Amino acid sequence: MSDTGLRQIGEVLALDWPREQKATRIAELIRASRGFHWVGVYAVQGEEIAGIGWTGAQAPAFPCFPATQGLCSAALALRTPVVVGDVRRDPRYLTTFGSTVSEAIVPVIRGDAVLGLIDVESDRLNAFIPPDIDFLKQCAALIGPLFD
Repeated sequence: MSDTGLRQIGEVLALDWPREQKATRIAELIRASRGFHWVGVYAVQGEEIAGIGWTGAQAPAFPCFPATQGLCSAALALRTPVVVGDVRRDPRYLTTFGSTVSEAIVPVIRGDAVLGLIDVESDRLNAFIPPDIDFLKQCAALIGPLFD
């Protein structure tokens, strides 16, 4: 994403919109910037991870789930991005869509707390490369105010 795209995320955060509307628009900006298959923005709420915005008209199979399940739980526990090139071979994978083959999850961190997660899914094997993860880290650094 160019500086323009990052600026667009900042502009969305400044809008007087409901949090879910902002999260949905941010997910779409992230998806469009790299041609990702699907992007979701999740809030960490105590012992639960809850989707607050995603791309497309179809909700994920599990819009809310325990913070101990799925690849998101690994990103939450490790406080670092988790990238899986083939989710079919990872028992931690919690199915979002049957077409998902690769997944990357990047935590949104403030201080000692993980506030949220950016979850990106692809229908291609080993879809995520280091520049994709660097880009997602930049996005995660920007969207902290979404969780205020």
